[in-house]
Amino acid sequence: DSNVVERAIRPQTITRKNSLFAGSDGGGRTWATIATVLQTCKMNDVDPAAWLTQTLERLANGWPISKLEDLMPWNFKAYGAS
Repeated sequence: DSNVVERAIRPQTITRKNSLFAGSDGGGRTWATIATVLQTCKMNDVDPAAWLTQTLERLANGWPISKLEDLMPWNFKAYGAS
């Protein structure tokens, strides 16, 4: 059953027309990427701002390429969480 997925992507589908005003193809791709990341966080019950902050901090501090999977929203654990 695809209802869960359809409901999850509905906000992006409804606002798809807005991407026409992204300014460029690159802007549209950036908008789509951000929308995908936000929805992935929501689907994994993760606060997007907390995830993005922690992920960017870790990348800036030299997070190893071999452990990128650990940075995905479905693996997110907030600082101080057990």
